[in-house]
Amino acid sequence: MAVRAASAAPDHIEVRGARVHNLRDVSVDVPLNELVAVAGVSGSGKSSLALGVLYAEGSRRYLESLSTYTRRRMTQAGHAAVDDVRYVPAALALHQRPAVPGVRSTFGTMSELLNSLRLLFSRVASHRCPHCGSYAPPSFAVALDQPIVCPACGERFFGPGAEDLAFNSGGACPTCEGTGVVRTVNEAALVPDESLTIDEGAVAPWGSLMWDLMKQVCGAMGVRTDVPFRELTPEERDIVFHGPAEKRHILYKSKKGDDFAELDFTYYNAVYTVENALSKVKDEKGLKRVSRFLTEGPCPDCGGTRLSDAARAPRVAGISLDAAAAMTLSDAAAWVSTVPAGLDAELRPMAQSICESFLHTARRLLDLGLGYLALDRAGSTLSTGERQRVQLARAVRNRTTGVLYVLDEPSIGLHPANVDGLLGVMRDLLADGNSVVMVDHDAHILAEADHLIELGPGAGADGGRVVSQGTVAEVAADPASRIGPYLAGEKDRALRPRAEEGELFDLGRIALGTGTLHTVRPLHVEVPRGRLVAVTGVSGSGKTTLVLETLVPALAAAAAGEPLPAHVRWVDAEGVRRVNLIDATPIGINVRSTVATYAGVHDELRRAYARTEEARAAGYKAGDFSYNTGCLRCPTCDGTGEVSLDVQFLPDVDIPCPDCRGSRYAPAADGVHRPRSGEPAGTGLTLPQLMALSVDEALDACSDLRRVAARLQVLHDLGLGYLTLGEATPALSGGEAQRLKLASEMGRAQDDAVFVFDEPTIGLHPLDVRTLLGVFQRLVEAGATVLVVEHDLDVIRSADYVIDMGPGGGESGGRIVCAGTPEQVAACPESVTGRYL
Repeated sequence: MAVRAASAAPDHIEVRGARVHNLRDVSVDVPLNELVAVAGVSGSGKSSLALGVLYAEGSRRYLESLSTYTRRRMTQAGHAAVDDVRYVPAALALHQRPAVPGVRSTFGTMSELLNSLRLLFSRVASHRCPHCGSYAPPSFAVALDQPIVCPACGERFFGPGAEDLAFNSGGACPTCEGTGVVRTVNEAALVPDESLTIDEGAVAPWGSLMWDLMKQVCGAMGVRTDVPFRELTPEERDIVFHGPAEKRHILYKSKKGDDFAELDFTYYNAVYTVENALSKVKDEKGLKRVSRFLTEGPCPDCGGTRLSDAARAPRVAGISLDAAAAMTLSDAAAWVSTVPAGLDAELRPMAQSICESFLHTARRLLDLGLGYLALDRAGSTLSTGERQRVQLARAVRNRTTGVLYVLDEPSIGLHPANVDGLLGVMRDLLADGNSVVMVDHDAHILAEADHLIELGPGAGADGGRVVSQGTVAEVAADPASRIGPYLAGEKDRALRPRAEEGELFDLGRIALGTGTLHTVRPLHVEVPRGRLVAVTGVSGSGKTTLVLETLVPALAAAAAGEPLPAHVRWVDAEGVRRVNLIDATPIGINVRSTVATYAGVHDELRRAYARTEEARAAGYKAGDFSYNTGCLRCPTCDGTGEVSLDVQFLPDVDIPCPDCRGSRYAPAADGVHRPRSGEPAGTGLTLPQLMALSVDEALDACSDLRRVAARLQVLHDLGLGYLTLGEATPALSGGEAQRLKLASEMGRAQDDAVFVFDEPTIGLHPLDVRTLLGVFQRLVEAGATVLVVEHDLDVIRSADYVIDMGPGGGESGGRIVCAGTPEQVAACPESVTGRYL
């Protein structure tokens, strides 16, 4: 008996000596089969421990057990920088920001619900005869791969398989290729200014998408090119827009010299010029050049359903596939559950098994509060929180056991009312014998954990150590803990001076009237100018639609004097010249983009180093200190700081460059020092040394460079003092990226500006939320109107004015439940947000 007890299964993961990113030799035991939360301020090393150590090791060891042949076909992770990790199970990670899906992705395809639905419509529908158009009753024919006999004309035909009903393959509408939208040339945009002549460039696409000499060919077609466009006859205008592709002989004079050349040239009319350019587009940049001449609309043939006529033909209980996909998830689930009962007895068992697989997935998504989404809603229009919950539901559906799930901020984008469904999903994972580790900041979720590990105490170099660990009660009572007071429920109050209720609209107002869009009803919205305004509501209540798809484009159009978006009736925003949308998308896709280049201090530093005696003696100019193009960049890694090793059968390994050790500079750059004013030449830091400092350290080193110090001070005030100057910006967290984007806006007058933040507290510790509110306060004091889409109760309590959308999500939302001060919203009985305030 004693022997068996000694060999009991391990109940925790042992991590020894972890040094990933800023972790300082962390050794910690992580309990298995429990809900373990990892907390700490931004940049303290939470994700480094959860994703960089636990997930990286768990997934790598599992992959290494596969055959070499299989591994060669997968992207793989290298070894984590850790001495030892024991008893780690196979791991799955759900990331903070799932990638934005492509143009063909819908809620139905992302959640894989459409797979079951297509199977249902292939196997148990009544199919239309292609010869006479009659419908044959449901049968086993498709399942058995046999032809169906038409009851009306007696001809035989094969019913469609599930693939033939997919808009990503056989069932795609031929006109729009399964995307549901078609781009057509907008003739109004081809000649934006009719007072110009064709010679002066009235026809815009001939200047930007086509050779300049098309103007001469147009003249040879019989159009006057030297009179204002508005004076052309209808016949001449028709030639410009729709003229035939005929060859014309022209005398071409080159712009530079006096040479003439005789050319035969085919005429491209203005519309065809755009169509021709569109057909050759290869990337986003090319599309952007053409897109100003295009309008997007629903496909006229499939009506935006993405499906071909044949794929829309099968009927189940009188409903077609496109009609079923247009239902919301709640409606679709209710309808699918009634389908088997309406079929013949012998078809029922097959229909039941297909419907059960649909409902099994649907239940999870309904638990997570996504019942309001239509199955055919484009994936790219879902919010971050919605995409993350689709990802979570897919992971849970598989009913695994013995797996470690690592969740990176699962509460992002969740209203407090949706958090309970999320906790239910995590408890289900544990009940199936899995382990869950989650990184989060929301005290409401952290309080539900079985075990809490807090990293810190600060960010960057001040973090990376375990500050406190134990049950929630133990951490809350630990004086060393920084999250403790929030777990104990203290610190609930407004964190900035708020405007008086009677003075809210003293600085003016922005008003807007809209029609219907997605789930949002026609609205009349008023926003006080020069205040901090929070837009709240449960997930799916229409916050994103109202702010990002309506208010932002409407204000931008009004400021630029362009036509308003189609669903906006009117907007009144006198004096608003700029709309700045600050979201959490990563900054720069380029590995060469660093904190110093983005904040605009690198150019100043290059100039300062070029002025030193050592640089002048060596003949260096400011451009030579650039690690993108300069002669002082490291030749081995071309100034990226890392090199990729191609190891056969193993993942490509990115390692710090062996020659510059990640500094991005060649050895010659170490020979140029910048002395502070009054110090002798040849002393002081080199540029590679300076780039390795954190913002706070560099503030001291650059105190004599006024412009550099001012910009670094702004980063410090934004709570980013712990970032190193040479840190690559694509690797920053969402919250860091948002604050860094603000750096250029701080300290200037903002009376004519509106700032819009989409969930800025993503990834922020309660202490960081205070820093952020300080940033908002400075913008408001500079005259800006700050609009925040937010779930965080601290931010909502601190807002001057709250617009609460709802009351529910989807069809049960989409209107303004109440608007007023946080106290007025809290007192509103209909408001779900009010209950939590």
